[in-house]
Amino acid sequence: MALTDTRVKQLKHMGAANGEKYADGGGMYLHVTATGKYWRLSYRFAGKQKTLALGIYPDVALVKARERRADARTLLADGIDPGVAKREEKQNRANAAANTFEAVARDWLTKTANKRAAVTQAKVISWLEKDVFPFIGKLPVSTIRAKDVLDKVVRRMEARGIHESAHRILQICSQVFRYAVAIGLVERDVTVDLRGALVSVDKTNYAAITEPKQVGQLMRSIHSYGGHPTAVAALKLTPLVFVRPGELRAAEWAEIDLDAAEWRIPASKMKMKVEHLVPLSRQALEILRALQPLSGHGRYLFPSIRTGERCMSENTINAALRGMGYSKEVMTAHGFRAMARTIMDEVLGERPDLIEHQLAHTVKDPNGRAYNRTAHLPARMEMMQSWADYLDKLRIGAEVVPISRAKR
Repeated sequence: MALTDTRVKQLKHMGAANGEKYADGGGMYLHVTATGKYWRLSYRFAGKQKTLALGIYPDVALVKARERRADARTLLADGIDPGVAKREEKQNRANAAANTFEAVARDWLTKTANKRAAVTQAKVISWLEKDVFPFIGKLPVSTIRAKDVLDKVVRRMEARGIHESAHRILQICSQVFRYAVAIGLVERDVTVDLRGALVSVDKTNYAAITEPKQVGQLMRSIHSYGGHPTAVAALKLTPLVFVRPGELRAAEWAEIDLDAAEWRIPASKMKMKVEHLVPLSRQALEILRALQPLSGHGRYLFPSIRTGERCMSENTINAALRGMGYSKEVMTAHGFRAMARTIMDEVLGERPDLIEHQLAHTVKDPNGRAYNRTAHLPARMEMMQSWADYLDKLRIGAEVVPISRAKR
């Protein structure tokens, strides 16, 4: 006789050592013991008698238990052991719970770290920790839909007006999903469905001041800037070395040789994955020696104000420029590279290959082979000193040569 809701509710343990069993039909019964009421399904598979747990009453009501019985019998009809199917489903849920987006992303970051400069690795981690993990990090990567990425990540960033960063974050998420595809956690990269869904960003070159008179005013502003001492030092050093902003802020004292007047940036930090040598002018050495008592006891030349364990923020130089009244349309931290390249070439008449060497661009010899990192080092040292002296002349208001009068 089939069970009813009322009877199931009223049934009590009668004291039998192994409890009592009450059949509902189709192999399903309610097992009542001293500890509770359990739904079970008795079935045979491959000639063996087996039992499948269907849930615990009252969490699983009679109607729900019958649904689970029907599902199990459907599997049996298809030649599938419902007990095995249940264990596999449980394992899949456990795997999904373990393989959250954050777990997969951090695994991807570790596996691919050698493909990125250390400063880029730190930046990608920071972006993920700030704009992605808090919103989809705990979700199993296999359950995330394109709309989750759009609504929970991209739209939040666009609402803050950081459209270009939103595009970069989407690219990073795409790489994580492609890694998940490669290791068999998902079938496809869901972010491909978001093409055309983001606010478009106009690509522009980094703003830079390249007119000598304006550079002179910029240098005076830099030397009168009253920010934090390490930020001031970074700001003063930037035009003298014109490395990429990320390379400057991640500079370490172990890379600096004050006696040899050299800064050797390891390949792991460079965009082109080649060690870069920066000759240090007298002016650069003066800044570094003044900085040494402030940060020389630690790892970084320009440590974070909050914690010396990290380098300063990527926004420090740009924030200082804004504080001096230079908008992002006028001058950027990256713009010091364009400033140096333009004036060295068009005003000072320096050799283009030396300039490109110092910008850490690939330069090839007449046979088409890339020069090594120490190529033309004496000439580059002379060029860097001439550049520093020229910036000093601009700053103190000495006669300058306009670009239109440049001689080659």
